[in-house]
Amino acid sequence: MNSIRETFKGRDLLSLHDFTPQQIAFMLDYAAELKQMQKQGEPHALLQGQTLGMIFQKSSTRTRVSFEVGMYQLGGHALFLSSNDIQLGRGESIADTGRVLGRYVDGIMIRTFAQSDVEELAEYAPVPVINGLTDLLHPCQILADLLTIKEHKGRLAGLKLAYVGDGNNICHSLLYGCAKTGLNISVASPEGYLPREEIVAAARQDARETGASITITTNPEEAVTGADVLVTDVWASMGQESEQQARVKVFAPYQINARLAALAAPDYIFLHCLPAHRGEEVAAEIIDGPHAVVFDEAENRLHAQKAVMALLMVK
Repeated sequence: MNSIRETFKGRDLLSLHDFTPQQIAFMLDYAAELKQMQKQGEPHALLQGQTLGMIFQKSSTRTRVSFEVGMYQLGGHALFLSSNDIQLGRGESIADTGRVLGRYVDGIMIRTFAQSDVEELAEYAPVPVINGLTDLLHPCQILADLLTIKEHKGRLAGLKLAYVGDGNNICHSLLYGCAKTGLNISVASPEGYLPREEIVAAARQDARETGASITITTNPEEAVTGADVLVTDVWASMGQESEQQARVKVFAPYQINARLAALAAPDYIFLHCLPAHRGEEVAAEIIDGPHAVVFDEAENRLHAQKAVMALLMVK
């Protein structure tokens, strides 16, 4: 057990694809352990005296609050750095930003646009870098999703997860997360909005080790039939606001509503990373209904990220 813990020290979390199935299982178990300790009031100041620098080039409620509160609960401190607070994007290179920040803080979380920017930051920063979201991937969200599914279903391997909607960063990281944990995934997206082929190919490579199946389709009914878990996301993500009206027309048949959910397993659970647009990607009767676990999922951002920070940043 200690040997696998040692493999995390000083590493970056850029993509779930970079971790083994055993490491991801360990992260989820550790998140559950930290959650229990927090609920029972047991002190766990694993990062006492440490500081996490948080770079936000995209705003977020859940990411900022969960990382900041998480660092506090771990005995450390979080430093919020918006685009107005640092020189990134105003002439200072990503490499220099990484070199400088890495001399002040013990870890960096970045929420930005390009995955390549996170990778470059990680290359030059001498401290662990955590991907808090890019246009390509959102690994921390999917760790929280997997933790939530495991809590409600008792396992991951062998279940069927259906993702219906845009083949975006959530979809990409779900492909990796499911493939790494043996969770069968079926993705339904409109033509032109399917997940990127290289991500699907890499996930299929991961799935060979766990036996997970990966299905990509344009048919939402096919994707959700018999599913234990239904997941969707907004139709227009941050930075795609100008496409909103066009996307509403394209994605209308992909709304998760009672008609579509009736095809899922009777005891399915519904996940959404939030913020949600009721009446667009999900009907109110689903997200406010008895199968929804979206607020457990939101809470688990805190516990999953605490596990990530404690494993990567511990000295």
